[in-house]
Amino acid sequence: MILPIVAYGDPVLKKKSTDITKEYPNLDMLLENMFETMYNAFGVGLAAPQIGLPIRLFLVDTTPFSEDEELSEDEQNALKDFKRVFINAKIIKEEGDEWAFNEGCLSIPDVREDVFRKPKITVEYVDEHFKKHTEVFEGLIARVIQHEYDHIEGILFTDKLSSLKKRLIKGKLNNISKGKINVDYRMRFPDQKKKR
Repeated sequence: MILPIVAYGDPVLKKKSTDITKEYPNLDMLLENMFETMYNAFGVGLAAPQIGLPIRLFLVDTTPFSEDEELSEDEQNALKDFKRVFINAKIIKEEGDEWAFNEGCLSIPDVREDVFRKPKITVEYVDEHFKKHTEVFEGLIARVIQHEYDHIEGILFTDKLSSLKKRLIKGKLNNISKGKINVDYRMRFPDQKKKR
């Protein structure tokens, strides 16, 4: 089932999420719905707060990035079929020199800005079977994970922009929160409390 994606301005997006246990109700169905919602909106990641749930859960599928011809064959292969569920994730290490990449967010449609992040991260998490993992990720995969991880920490990519950039996009952000935007996927707007 395709769920509405919560738009910028909803308080759930600024809330630090809480851990869940394997007894979380209907987790399999929730994951299925989240993947379906993400694919329907042509996203490469989706965090639970984006569907209104303040829990430490996000998923990633970087396959669409693997078609970028500017990337090396090794990078394309790493991104191809990288599909993961992250539950109760914790980034325990960030390494390297920060690099800029143009990011967008399903909760903030039509806003894209360069965001600086470290290229290499170490993440502790459990998967959908509650099996524990500690893994190192690099490049675009690390970036998508960091973006989704920020969501469960109550941080949006727009929070990482300079004050000048924030002022420049303020009008757009206000319009998004009021639902004054055309999107081709279902959204829930805080100022209207209506679904599209």
